[in-house]
Amino acid sequence: MRFVKQVWYLVNLLHDCGTHKLNKLFKPCHQWSTDKITLRSFLQRGSLSTMAEMQDCQFDAGLYSPNPSVSGMTCLDRDAFSKPITVPVIRVKKEIINQVMKALKHRLVQRPHLKRVIEDPKDEINKLVLLDPFKVTSEDSFEECDHLLFKKFGVSTQITQYELQLTYENFKGDEILRAVLPKGQDVTSGFSRVGHIAHMNLREHQLPYKNLIGQVILDKNPGITSVVNKINTIDSTYRNFQMEVLAGEENMITKVKENYITYEFDFSKVYWNPRLSTEHERIIHVLKPGDVLFDVFAGVGPFAIPTAKKNCIVYANDLNPESYKWLLHNCKLNKVDKKVFASNVDGCDFIKTIVKKELLKYIKLFSNEQKNKIHIVMNLPAMAIEFLDAFINLCEEEPCSDAVLPTVHCYSFSKDDDPKRDVKEKAESILGAQLDDCSVHLVRNVAPNKDMMCISFQVPAKVLYKTRADTADEPTAKRSRTEEESTTEN
Repeated sequence: MRFVKQVWYLVNLLHDCGTHKLNKLFKPCHQWSTDKITLRSFLQRGSLSTMAEMQDCQFDAGLYSPNPSVSGMTCLDRDAFSKPITVPVIRVKKEIINQVMKALKHRLVQRPHLKRVIEDPKDEINKLVLLDPFKVTSEDSFEECDHLLFKKFGVSTQITQYELQLTYENFKGDEILRAVLPKGQDVTSGFSRVGHIAHMNLREHQLPYKNLIGQVILDKNPGITSVVNKINTIDSTYRNFQMEVLAGEENMITKVKENYITYEFDFSKVYWNPRLSTEHERIIHVLKPGDVLFDVFAGVGPFAIPTAKKNCIVYANDLNPESYKWLLHNCKLNKVDKKVFASNVDGCDFIKTIVKKELLKYIKLFSNEQKNKIHIVMNLPAMAIEFLDAFINLCEEEPCSDAVLPTVHCYSFSKDDDPKRDVKEKAESILGAQLDDCSVHLVRNVAPNKDMMCISFQVPAKVLYKTRADTADEPTAKRSRTEEESTTEN
């Protein structure tokens, strides 16, 4: 982190004070500074001139930075980003332009939507090839093989300068946002892509610029037609969040593809996180054909549908009516509607009714065959671990010694310094039993000092089954949530 801060300091120093001051700061590295940093400025206006004239001026370290006048802009004015710069060029005959371009491809100017070959208004025979001012400063910048090629085709190595007009289209999205937002503040150009929707989590200091940021994201990312910003945490009941459209259309019904499976849903009414693709795949890989999956918080089906595609038996549930609707839709879309038994009830009720009923059947069947396993996925990190108490004394019959016990994959957030220990202790506390044979997997870091974890374990027989001596009532389900636990995964 310290190294990153030092590099960032140097980048800002380049932009703020120019390279002549850097040369004074780094005298021992003067030659390196001259070759790699201090290029000559090409910003004088006028017609084509020689490279020697170009080297008389100091190179502007912000050559590809938009005009300083755009700083603080809240309503996007694309014309304000127009900026003249000067770049080195060579003249090449039209009939040999393709051969020369192949040899020079690593030395051409690199800007979005910028032509590297243009007509010379004063020369009908030759075209102008625009070169990268950071890589080409004189004839010595070319390699020996380049000179041989030039000699073969009769290309002059004289480098001249050409005044080029950069426009909004020629700047990258992060360059635009960095120029607009006040100095020293974080620039958000990243987003989660959900089909045609770009989903952003803007910070408070970025909100005055939210519509401009949305429009820039829309402009600079082909295929994105809507940019939205989350404006609250995930709803405690249905796991969706309110959002506002920053730019583009308000169509929130989208289509995504994950691990070769297609999903359609209304992004404003269900929960979907593209960052969980790897975790979905990890769990799905564990299941074998013929296994049984109980998906307690199924959402639109990212665990249930791929598992059904593997010829597993799947029971999928979600309390959110919209998630349930799109779960059924996606099962039909992927032709597994005959393999997935869907329900729309509370997670605790799902465990105590459907899971309880079907669990006994498959435990008896699999205990005899010893071929398949039972898995229960509980992907509601903010509070899923609290639902573990539903497994206490769930089944009345005593197990045989070789009974196949279900494996639970339960997700949870942790802000503890030792998140694996923390999640394991929480699960043991709620179950009232020690989990000797369990694994805790780091899914991802969702925020500074906040991790999403997955604990996997076989439900102990003494937890799952009532004993003859057990006359106590079943414990009351816990449903309280702290403010910390109610924060979003995103």
